[in-house]
Amino acid sequence: VQTLLQQMQDKFQTMSDQIIGRIIILNSTELDDMSCRIDDLEKNIADLMTQAGVEELEGENKTPAANKS
Repeated sequence: VQTLLQQMQDKFQTMSDQIIGRIIILNSTELDDMSCRIDDLEKNIADLMTQAGVEELEGENKTPAANKS
């Protein structure tokens, strides 16, 4: 009985480790994908700002390019 319980515990631990490994890999992949999407979004916003004639100044202040002194 002890041997059977030990084998079951070993199999359970192996399956738990595999599940945790898959979760970590999945989360890493999702984070990489999210990072790429954020980079693309930032680039698109910068392109739109350029097209609209808005340039980023210090901090978060934005001024139309035509009104700059």
